[in-house]
Amino acid sequence: MAQEKEEKKKVKRPTPAKRILQSDKRHVRNKAFKSKVNSAIKIMQQSVTGKAEPKAVQAHLAAVYSLMDKGVKMGIFKANKANRTKSRLTVKVSK
Repeated sequence: MAQEKEEKKKVKRPTPAKRILQSDKRHVRNKAFKSKVNSAIKIMQQSVTGKAEPKAVQAHLAAVYSLMDKGVKMGIFKANKANRTKSRLTVKVSK
């Protein structure tokens, strides 16, 4: 009887331990996504400073817009941060 109770304890995870695992998974996923967004922003900025073709710059800007909107949809970024970032990048492109 005592062995069965110990085995059940090993199989079931307590709620706090499960929440920690879920939090760690989300943290890794969110960090990877933010890194992807930052890389896209850097590529876009390099294309602006490197005097790339306007079509290429617009394509990079569209990619950043898409990633920022996906981040808001997934809950990684707040809407205001995404809008602020997109606005600043648009100003840089228009100059």
